[in-house]
Amino acid sequence: MKPRLKIRDLTLRDGQQSAFATRMTQQQIDRVLPFYQNAGFYAMEVWGGAVPDSVMRYLHENPWDRLEKIKAAVGESSKLTALSRGRNLFGYNPYPDSVIDGFCREAIDSGLGIMRIFDALNDINNIKSTIKSVKKYGGIADCAVCYTIDPHFSTTERLKAQLKGKKLPHKIFTDDYFLTKAKQMEALGADMITIKDMSGLIPPSRVAALIRLFKKNLSIPIDFHTHCTPGYGLASVLSAIVNGVDIIDTNIWYFAGGPAAPPIELIYVFCQKLGIDLDLDMEAIEKINGELLYIRKELEAYDVIKQYPNKFSPLRDQLPEAVDKLFDTAIKAAQQNNEEVLIQACHGIEAHFGFPKPDELVKKAEIPGGMYTNMVAQLKQLKSEFILQRAMELIPRVRLDAGLPPLVTPTSQIVGVQAVNCALDEKNGKPQYTNVSNQFRNLVKGEYGETPVPVDPEFRFKIAGVREETPYDTSAYEMQPNPLLADCGNTPLAENNKEQLLLELFPTVAKDYLMKFKKEQYQKIHAKETGINGHDNLPDTDKKQAEKITGQIIAAPMPGRIFQLLVKPGDTLASGENVLILEAMKMENNISSPYSGKVKQILVNIGDFVPEGTPMLEVE
Repeated sequence: MKPRLKIRDLTLRDGQQSAFATRMTQQQIDRVLPFYQNAGFYAMEVWGGAVPDSVMRYLHENPWDRLEKIKAAVGESSKLTALSRGRNLFGYNPYPDSVIDGFCREAIDSGLGIMRIFDALNDINNIKSTIKSVKKYGGIADCAVCYTIDPHFSTTERLKAQLKGKKLPHKIFTDDYFLTKAKQMEALGADMITIKDMSGLIPPSRVAALIRLFKKNLSIPIDFHTHCTPGYGLASVLSAIVNGVDIIDTNIWYFAGGPAAPPIELIYVFCQKLGIDLDLDMEAIEKINGELLYIRKELEAYDVIKQYPNKFSPLRDQLPEAVDKLFDTAIKAAQQNNEEVLIQACHGIEAHFGFPKPDELVKKAEIPGGMYTNMVAQLKQLKSEFILQRAMELIPRVRLDAGLPPLVTPTSQIVGVQAVNCALDEKNGKPQYTNVSNQFRNLVKGEYGETPVPVDPEFRFKIAGVREETPYDTSAYEMQPNPLLADCGNTPLAENNKEQLLLELFPTVAKDYLMKFKKEQYQKIHAKETGINGHDNLPDTDKKQAEKITGQIIAAPMPGRIFQLLVKPGDTLASGENVLILEAMKMENNISSPYSGKVKQILVNIGDFVPEGTPMLEVE
């Protein structure tokens, strides 16, 4: 009997998130679902990650509808998978067990089969609740060990640290470290383990060692997930296959390569040569790919790759002799663990088919490609692109100060934004860590969990005001408000558990989405009675008429969205007191008043996007 390899298709979640900013509409997804029903993928990752946020924020669609519609179309032919950030679920803040349990219950009820659970710190305590709830409601718990590497410090940096009485750490993220985490997950009830290489930084020889180690010491299936950005992706997947991995993650041709995972079509060629059965209907996959080509063209404005691979059918196209030989060379090199030859052969294959070259900048920086592109976009927004190099240089130091967290969402974003803030502090002649996001403060405080190395108590005191690690206090959690909408017949903003969960996970985005949705629904029902022809004509009770400004103005220090107002007109302020929270670069930033006095007027609303310099409050 032929050996079998299971395939998890990432196209409709990680694929479109990596390459097209998660902008696929439901209508576009509906066009490929009939073919997916016949494709035979073991699993399809369709939800989680940035999908719930993006479909509300940019597409004005309901995330629960997306999951349920895919389930209705695909049925039992493939298990549907979502990506969950452990105690953080899909957001940037920890949640209590009651929210986690409710979320898992509703997700599985809506069609989810597998929940891939990871924690950005690899803190096992942060995934316990999700494992328990997923299994309680009949789902499969796929627990992911986040692969990361130790930061590189030059000899000069190490000498400077020693002169200051500090010792920079050496090897933390060893093979034994990752195996220990996987064994702990298995003991908690994990049904499978994923080696999650979110940065694409794991080379083939390291994959080979980890797969062999995991297969020897674990009794549950092993999945391997990686990306192609720095140039290891295809070679590392082949290395995983020849070393006995049970499941691999791939994308379909036109959504593969570059920042995304390797293409299933090339994996199919390798497996044909290796005598491995994928149990896939490649004819159906070709039909999906044909439609994806049109969809990719429709998403051109969001295409971060800007490079289409050459058309290829593994069923119909004969490989040129030289390219066919590259496949054979790669297989032999993988079997012999000859990393250099394996990587060169895979690069030759990718070049022949027109996939993007390795991103040497991301490879050198040793950070996730998405983290790098986020930093570039954020600095452009701040008109400070010139500090990019300095921000990149600061990442290892900021990461170490914060306890050496793996760089995966949300810690990659938290560390990246803080490196940007530190570089901006330097530019403005201020000490580093003058501006600190609430999320970085909470990470250092201990609210995200236990970091791989302890945080210096004095640094923790400087940033968070406490010296002892302080875990997240679930008893202090307050549910998001669920007001009645007076202009929609006193309909609650969230009318059921699913809508309430959206409010909990995405307070600002879900509020905007649900308010617009409820107004549109109310208008449709009552249009004939009221004569209203569009929801823009509904009364807007949030609009404020600004009075003439005569006092001191507190302006936005950076572009962002008003997340929370902490004061009201008439309140007396002391200098340095926080007045509002500004959401910028996905981080929450406390904005304080440089003035003492009384709040005369608030010039912004919750949810408003404000450019840098926008007047927000007047103090007199």
